[in-house]
Amino acid sequence: MSTYDYDLFVIGVGSGGVRAARMSAQYGARVATAEEKYMGGTCVNVGCIPKKLFVYASHYHDDFSEAKGYGWLSHQPDFDWTTLLANKDKEILRLNGIYEGLLEGAGVTHFDGRARILDAHTISVGDKQVTTDKILIATGGWPTKQSIPGAEHIITSNEAFYLETLPKRALILGGGYIAVEFAGIYAGLGVQTELAYRGPLFLRGFDDDVRHLVQSELEKKEIALSFESTVAAGEQRPSGALRGTFEEGRVIETDVILAATGRKPAVADLGLETVNVAQRENGAIIVDDQYQTSEPNIFALGDVTDRIQLTPVAIQEAMCFASTQFAGKPQVMDYSDIATAVFCQPNIATVGLTEAEARGQYSAIRVYRSQFRPLKHTLSGSEEQSLMKIIVDDATDRVVGIHMVGAEAGEIIQGLAVAMKAGVTKAIMDQTVGIHPTAAEEFVTMRAAL
Repeated sequence: MSTYDYDLFVIGVGSGGVRAARMSAQYGARVATAEEKYMGGTCVNVGCIPKKLFVYASHYHDDFSEAKGYGWLSHQPDFDWTTLLANKDKEILRLNGIYEGLLEGAGVTHFDGRARILDAHTISVGDKQVTTDKILIATGGWPTKQSIPGAEHIITSNEAFYLETLPKRALILGGGYIAVEFAGIYAGLGVQTELAYRGPLFLRGFDDDVRHLVQSELEKKEIALSFESTVAAGEQRPSGALRGTFEEGRVIETDVILAATGRKPAVADLGLETVNVAQRENGAIIVDDQYQTSEPNIFALGDVTDRIQLTPVAIQEAMCFASTQFAGKPQVMDYSDIATAVFCQPNIATVGLTEAEARGQYSAIRVYRSQFRPLKHTLSGSEEQSLMKIIVDDATDRVVGIHMVGAEAGEIIQGLAVAMKAGVTKAIMDQTVGIHPTAAEEFVTMRAAL
């Protein structure tokens, strides 16, 4: 019989933490969890879920406008921000309850409050102390802001989901997922939007064709794009407006400045100084392929390790952890060919290597590329373009990269990611009969390499 109160104590109940706790308990472990902020973590509360709901909301502006080409001649409806916020909050509350139910149903003991590590086997939550055989840190990440004058006037994505009023003007800082997604959200809701990025082109790490097409499409939506541009200061004006001053001297007035400049591992005040847990310079917890830290009984997974910051990755890591530690079935996660999507407008989805990465890894590649105006827009009046791209290792004919810009890109790429995991070749894709008329059929009809 264990001398500890629990076999596993999970700090953080985001997607990864909840999955690890629930599966470990189902394997017979005595499990406890603690959470200071959000039941369900970032994704449910201030991340993927509310952001996707906002994306859906912002799409209706174009949908109503484009409907005229299909005979719908009604007046443009009004948008009510408070209704969106209220319904978003209602949905999040529902999901919070589901996560609570999952833990309760698995027999997990949950503590509300900040958990701190006192030693390798002791946790404090408020005025309570408990002991545990193993500790799992799954505290995720936290948005960062530049340390500039007036930074207190700049919000992050956390606050963007709870603004009392919809701004008329917005300045977004950054060039990653969150920045380009919020640019589309605000523009779609009628906000005069500018995105400023310090580099020459946003979405670093994505295929260059994808990046350039998204740039063109955002500009069509009258989103002002400022590259190699950095805000040096923010200032609250007597009128209530904000003034953003750029390093190059340019000054703009806006109603909100949103910093989407990255996230850092959430490790503050965890008590890591009391144990032998190695960390990187940015605070990320270093783990091996079993998610074990340099302290043998302490583990970490998800965004707090700062590897691949995606909710499904944290969930899969949690499955591997629970199986290894409590089911007697060691599992090592395969991080290759992980698909991802950016819900900008139009959407991006991708799996595998970019063209540049493939040229660096293989002696010869073939590239198939198609850019076109989707069938829907032949009547809608929209000039929006879609892009599909396949990258093939010429020596083996194996598909090593698939990229898409267009409506429902994530839904389409998900199935192709399965095919890539199975080692699909271009010949097999050529033998696949497409579904007509769909955008997705373009992936199995491209025959001529560039």
